[in-house]
Amino acid sequence: MKLKQRVVLLAILLVIFIFTKVFLIDNLDTSAANREDQRAFQRMLSGLRVALDPRLEHTLQSPWEIAAQWVVPREVYPEDTPELGAVMHAMTTKKIIKADVGYKGTQLKALLILEGGQKVVFKPKRYARDYIVEGEPYAGYDRHNAEVAAFHLDRILGFRRAPLVVGRFVNLRTEMKPVATEQLLGTFMSVGNNTCFYGKCYYCRETEPACADGDIMEGSVTLWLPDVWPLQKHRHPWGRTYREGKLARWEYDESYCDAVKKTSPYDSGPRLLDIIDTAIFDYLIGNADRHHYESFQDDEGASMLILLDNAKSFGNPALDERSILAPLYQCCIIRVSTWNRLNYLKNGVLKSALKTAMSHDPISPVLSDPHLDALDQRLLSILATVKQCTDQFGPDVVLVEDRMTLSHL
Repeated sequence: MKLKQRVVLLAILLVIFIFTKVFLIDNLDTSAANREDQRAFQRMLSGLRVALDPRLEHTLQSPWEIAAQWVVPREVYPEDTPELGAVMHAMTTKKIIKADVGYKGTQLKALLILEGGQKVVFKPKRYARDYIVEGEPYAGYDRHNAEVAAFHLDRILGFRRAPLVVGRFVNLRTEMKPVATEQLLGTFMSVGNNTCFYGKCYYCRETEPACADGDIMEGSVTLWLPDVWPLQKHRHPWGRTYREGKLARWEYDESYCDAVKKTSPYDSGPRLLDIIDTAIFDYLIGNADRHHYESFQDDEGASMLILLDNAKSFGNPALDERSILAPLYQCCIIRVSTWNRLNYLKNGVLKSALKTAMSHDPISPVLSDPHLDALDQRLLSILATVKQCTDQFGPDVVLVEDRMTLSHL
């Protein structure tokens, strides 16, 4: 064989060797990542059912101290939470030592201080489980049960970015009124034989109070994040105008995502992928009202997008508001770990998992069957949207590897 032929042959063999090595390493890495995603999914399923048990073993800390220590820049609670049941039990049973009007906002809520000094946000029941909220996708009062369901969906998706929420029954006459501030107490009233209050908020009206069944009011309590983690509010880049006839830029500009990618904090770091995750989360629960979002202060885009205020959800199971998915179908990117988790939840697994996760809540059943069925249907729409993206741009562009090491690990 001539020297020239040998050189060409060696060059070809070298290319084949390099290609094979790269291909195998990539496949091994991908396979290892996928196996870890599968293991994480199985761990989530095994810990879904949370019994509200007051016992805290192997610690002298209070439930509030434990929950406060869970919070880190990229999650509100860790994957492994054997004390979760005890914390949620405390949220639903600890004595209310102070009740005040809620923080600023459009919807009725009360700020409660529980025994031990823990703040929680109480949202009262407004609708029966089978009530259909008609009109715009963000119409109607806040739904307390939506907060409970959204928290457990956050667990199932593996995001761990939603504050803890649990249902609670409160005796307004004996538990709240005696410890209410003058500002809150002034909004209490009786309607027939029912105790009611209308609180203080942008849309709160004396003519539209929330009423208990007699004195007993069903609601949700959301655990307040520790004060050492102050929040920063951001306008959502895909927020609505809420003005008839006026469209936001993302609603008419097909290249809008390209513009978002050039602005901070979406030009680097995890924030844009958090926006995509949140769009998927919001589409599943039917939340079209995330006009703003919160992160931890001075984070320069590194901390998570915190999934706060999910109560404008589960209003109409027959309405699939596709515009909620705009960040996904306009940017056509998604975390590999999110994509894997969504695929594991196909074929009725999502509905079953959420039903199991909520089964021990004091206000169970949390959702009606049509809402649970809607989750599985919406999941298929998300998967189809990602497939359209991969068909157009290829999986290497659409599926983004983003496995950040969390500070507590």
